[in-house]
Amino acid sequence: QVQLVESGGGKVQAGDSLRLSCVVSGRPFSEYAMAWFRQAPGKERAFVIAINRSGASTSFADSVKGRFTISRDNAKNTGYLQMNSLKPEDTAVYYCAIDFLGGGSYRPDDYDYWGQGTQVFVSS
Repeated sequence: QVQLVESGGGKVQAGDSLRLSCVVSGRPFSEYAMAWFRQAPGKERAFVIAINRSGASTSFADSVKGRFTISRDNAKNTGYLQMNSLKPEDTAVYYCAIDFLGGGSYRPDDYDYWGQGTQVFVSS
């Protein structure tokens, strides 16, 4: 059974940084592209950033360009989301997701497994 467990969320002030982690178990992480999505209160789940299986290619939403980076350590079955210069509008529940043999899609429906989410709150 594939499981994803996120960690690293919390409450920070605008301008601060956070690093989220996503540990994958049950299958080799290297078989999956990974992405982070977020869902703010009253809004639909939105694509944030993605990385392909090797880590050589990433894609991101315009709203996080230059502030967020995604990385992965296949040997540790772990993916990361580094968030810098956080803004109040980044407040959301953040979910990691993995796509078997995928390339790093922005579409939620392409992803096979999801974590339970971790809350990020950014105060002004």
